[in-house]
Amino acid sequence: MRNYRTADWSEASRGLRMRRISRAAGTELRGAPLGRSRIWLIKGSFTVILYDSWIMDVLQLCVIVMSMYLNTLKSSNGQKQNLDPSLEIYRKLFETKRKDQMHALKNMIELNDINQQYKIIDIMLKGLFKVLEDSKTILTGADVQADGPLPHDEKLKDAYSHIVENTAFFGDVTLRFPKIVHHYFDHNSNWNHLIRWGISFCNQTGVFDGGPHTQLLNLMSQELGISEKSPDYKNPFKNENEDFLHNNDAFHKALKDEEKRRRKEDKRKELRKGPRITKTRSEL
Repeated sequence: MRNYRTADWSEASRGLRMRRISRAAGTELRGAPLGRSRIWLIKGSFTVILYDSWIMDVLQLCVIVMSMYLNTLKSSNGQKQNLDPSLEIYRKLFETKRKDQMHALKNMIELNDINQQYKIIDIMLKGLFKVLEDSKTILTGADVQADGPLPHDEKLKDAYSHIVENTAFFGDVTLRFPKIVHHYFDHNSNWNHLIRWGISFCNQTGVFDGGPHTQLLNLMSQELGISEKSPDYKNPFKNENEDFLHNNDAFHKALKDEEKRRRKEDKRKELRKGPRITKTRSEL
């Protein structure tokens, strides 16, 4: 017969008892029923606390409540993914598209010719914002919500992809060629409205959440002045030679050439329209 040392608590403990046991190191875990309680004997010399069943019920309830809270928190953080499982599929396709965009951007950077870069960006931005405008019209016309499920209609899916992918690519170009982009963007209110809408749309889709492009939209917004720059804002792609590159003669020459080209283009458009026919007073 094994000897046990038992220390009883006061009645205020509501049945809580403490028993000290001293057993050999090789004894195994076991439980012995005792009325509405259960005593646990574990190998080694230590204190065992005997809980009444009502205390165990309270603890179990706490565990259940905590589990429900954590599940709710997890659900709220991943609500977009839970509502639309196809989002993860699109995010993988988006990553593939981003690799193609990065390759095209890398080729443009490696040109190392400010005049060529200027011309390419000029053409690219005009096409990009035309796509954004058309895609926005399609999505708003169909009442597609950015935080809703991905559309199944092919036309709507294409418009959705065009908004997300072109907004992201414009952010890449903005951060790597800020001077050139500002030259075009700062004086074009239509582009400003479009990109604001595009950034807002992308932020609600969940496509950019938790991935490698999480900070892209925020950095682009700060660079373009859409959102206020934080005190610690820094363009991660700004290099030591940027100031020299964008202040040299080649860059200023490119700007002047572009202004001349625009003026000539405007004159040609006016000539194509022909002289305006105005009515004389006698005709009125």
